[in-house]
Order: sequence, then structure tokens, then C-alpha cells
Amino acid sequence: MLNIGSNINEVRVDGSLKALQHDLAAFLGFGLTAAEISIHGLDAVKNGGIDRRRTSEIKTILADFPFRYSTHAPNPLNLMDRNYPELHRDVLHASLEFSSTIGARCMVYHPGRYLVEEEFGIRGPLSFTSHEKQELRDHEAEILQAAADRFPDVIIAMENARPYRHHSPYCYAEIPKKLLKQIRRINRSNVRMTLDFGHLHLSAQYYHLDAVEEVRAVAPYIVHCHVHDNFGRSVYYTEKSQTHQIPFGKGDAHMPVGWGTIPFPDLFAEFIRNYEGLFICELRSRYFEQTGEAAENLAAILRKLGGCMR
Repeated sequence: MLNIGSNINEVRVDGSLKALQHDLAAFLGFGLTAAEISIHGLDAVKNGGIDRRRTSEIKTILADFPFRYSTHAPNPLNLMDRNYPELHRDVLHASLEFSSTIGARCMVYHPGRYLVEEEFGIRGPLSFTSHEKQELRDHEAEILQAAADRFPDVIIAMENARPYRHHSPYCYAEIPKKLLKQIRRINRSNVRMTLDFGHLHLSAQYYHLDAVEEVRAVAPYIVHCHVHDNFGRSVYYTEKSQTHQIPFGKGDAHMPVGWGTIPFPDLFAEFIRNYEGLFICELRSRYFEQTGEAAENLAAILRKLGGCMR
């Protein structure tokens, strides 16, 4: 059975449990078998702590649907933050507690950024020394080791990052092999990798990487997939409007599978035989009506590969 799902988009739900119910019901209609819950889209974590009443309400709703669930930690979470490091650690732990409570086996986490997007326009290009960057990676690794030990029932799936023109490399995880190095340093069985195909395509073009070789190198650590399409052209952080980017094939479009230029069969072939995780069609909210099409296109690719799906 293909466990193909989609993300509960935080922009669409915007804290509304009725919207959550609506989108989950729509997922059933699309024939999906999985859903990724955005923790930040449902106000389950507030000021670094879990809202247990809210979490209980969400859990009740999720129990009414026959999906396998994953979660996505809040996007601004940055374990390299130097202003409020304890708060970011608390958000991580609260997110893991939420994930464990609702029965999600996997939580997607955006690896630490030396420089966050919100500060690009304030601080300019990256100016950290190699020693400073190593200290930040060490700090992140220590926090994740402790978190993984505290929540052994949840896999922390570190996601490869997308590049930005002018400001990259703002994050080591823009290159999957470098993300793999950090995962190995953390050395916990429940710290693994989310392979984001859209981000990989952008990085491959930006850094002139062999995308197939990158996937081959990290294949044993892939436990979760974000599957969406784009044309591989990176943008400046100021380019936000999808209606302006699409005509030029630019940006992290998060389009349905088959709409862009990502060579999905070549990439899947490197790890699919032993893969047991979910395939999440992580679409922008503007493509919600095409969620079924995205899932069908993805399923067709996977069936042609003849992988052993669960």
C-alpha cells in the first residue's frame, strides 16, 4: 500500500479546528492515507509550552480519520538561535510532546540556520567564521541528542534546506551530504532525515550538485519524504509572490508532482526499495484543489518503479 498524504497547510487552517476537520475530510475524498499536521498552524504550542487542552481537542479530531500522521515543527524553530536559545529548545520539546501525544511517529524539523531568513535584510550575507559555525552545529547536536533521548518514540526527521541567492550558505543542510554529517554526529537512532525533493532540486542547480549522488549518499537515513515540484531556479529572499515567480519558473514553488522539472524516478530509485515512511505532497495552499492530482501522479511514478511500498 502506498502511504501518500498531504500537509495540513498552516496558512489554510490558521488555527481553526473546523478548517482542520474540513481539510482532513477532503483528504479522504482525494484518496489519501496520510496527513502531516503543522504544529504551528494549530496553536498547539504557545510561548514554548504545549497547550494540552488544545492538543486533546486536536487528538480527538484526528482519531476520527484513518490516516497515518506525521507532524511538522514550527518553521521559525532554530536551535542555533543566539538570542533566546532556551525558548527554542522548549519549543522543540513541546513539539515532540505534541507529536508523541497524537501518535505521530515522525516529526519534521528544519535544521539550524546560521542566519535566519527574517534577518537577511538586517544583517546582510553570512559573516560567521568556520569556528563559529562549528560551535553552532555542536550546540544544535547537543540539544537534539537530549531531545531524542527524552522522546524515543518520535523520530526527529531533519529536513534538507533550500538555498537563497545572495545569502547562501545560510544553513549547512542546503547540501544533503552535509546534513548527513550532522545526523551522524548526533548519533541517535531516532534522528534521521526528511528528503525534500523541491529543496534538493533547487540546491542541485544552485550548487551544481549531482542530485542522484546526493540521494544515494543519504539513502539509509531517509525516513520521510516531502514530494513537490519546481523548476530549480532559486530566488532572493525578497521574492515572495507566487504569481510573479511562476511565469519565470522561479522559487520553491511547492507545486503538484509532474508540474515542474524534478526527475522523480531517478531520485526515488536510489532508496525506494527499503523505504517504509510516508510520502507527503507538501503543497502550497493555492494548490489545494490539485492535491488529488499530485497524489495520483506520485503514485503512478512509484508503481512504475515497482518498489516495495508499505
